[in-house]
Amino acid sequence: MRLTGGPDRDWVDAFLEDNPIPVRVATRTPSGGLWMLSLWYGYESADATLHLATSADARVVEYLEADPDVAFEVSTNHPPYKGVRGQGEATLEPDDEKALLKTLVDDYLGGRDSSLANWLLRDDRDEIHVTVDVTRAYAWDYSDRMSEDDAVDDE
Repeated sequence: MRLTGGPDRDWVDAFLEDNPIPVRVATRTPSGGLWMLSLWYGYESADATLHLATSADARVVEYLEADPDVAFEVSTNHPPYKGVRGQGEATLEPDDEKALLKTLVDDYLGGRDSSLANWLLRDDRDEIHVTVDVTRAYAWDYSDRMSEDDAVDDE
């Protein structure tokens, strides 16, 4: 992974491993249009890969089969702003046992005892494991110039 921006690789690895924020993924449709979606992810620092789970019926599967190049962003929504964005190449494989999805359900939902977890893990859902080999990344952390007090009140 070629990394630019302020934070170093250790910061990037820790940020991506420790923040259950959905990744925003951009790809191209077979007709050349742009498509963006958010997915749950896991990160493997040893080989700089993002691991995404999606339904085998999702449109993004067709799009990635036609063009595996992606752009992505994982970032906070409230000050202090920080995150990682970049590019990579996606590969797809069936996740017949839903191993990745089970891990992500635990990470994002805190367990499998919810209606959403049950719906996602149902037997009739076919799952795809998308691996994104991150080739370029840019990281930022504005903590030194922003604080949580800079957040705009949503009320």
